[in-house]
Amino acid sequence: MKFEVYCDETQPDLFTSVNPAARYLMIGSLWLPSGLREDAKEKVSRLRERHSVWGEAKWTKVSPAKKDFYLEMVDLFMSYGMDMRFRCIAVDRTQVNMALHNNDGELGFYKFYYQLLHHWILDFNEYSIFCDLKTNRDRTRLKVLKRCLEYANRSAAISSVQSLPSPEVALLQLCDILLGAASSRLNQTLREGSAKSSLVSMLETRLDLRGQLSPTGAAEKKFNIFKINLGGGW
Repeated sequence: MKFEVYCDETQPDLFTSVNPAARYLMIGSLWLPSGLREDAKEKVSRLRERHSVWGEAKWTKVSPAKKDFYLEMVDLFMSYGMDMRFRCIAVDRTQVNMALHNNDGELGFYKFYYQLLHHWILDFNEYSIFCDLKTNRDRTRLKVLKRCLEYANRSAAISSVQSLPSPEVALLQLCDILLGAASSRLNQTLREGSAKSSLVSMLETRLDLRGQLSPTGAAEKKFNIFKINLGGGW
């Protein structure tokens, strides 16, 4: 079966920042069968028309005036059931030893990208992976990521790993919204009573959580938050 994966990140410079603004670097991914892409794009277009939302939809643009649009974007994600899934990785910057990554924050970033994707790639499927366009010092990063995923998943096909401009890709924008919701909980940036807080609360209700968004176990498949343990131990 053919799948598409749309990826985005928050705080990509967290490892190298002198004054980091958050604790967790987070990279998100939206997974769906390739056959659903056009249906999802059409439904996003209808939401845009109904709410008069033009330009790029993203977490940083969630506001009281456009709250209903973003709530319906979350509803759209939920409406596909297990045919559309989200997974993100949370990396605690206080646990990162840059010496293990040749003191190269960009290299470390893509190692965590690999960890995000590798564990959800299943045998006998084909995957096209789309990353938000990002300027890398080393222009081979995506080629190397593709090669590492291919090597580790010999019974699956990694047809492409490429970058696309998020303002032009609706599903990258949906990934950004979901990742922003997860990141806001883990990084504790939500302001009570805000439009963003309402959106996150609605998502938590729709996911039937007993509490707030938090790291999940590997068995969670609809909205998986993988908090990687870099501190060692059992």
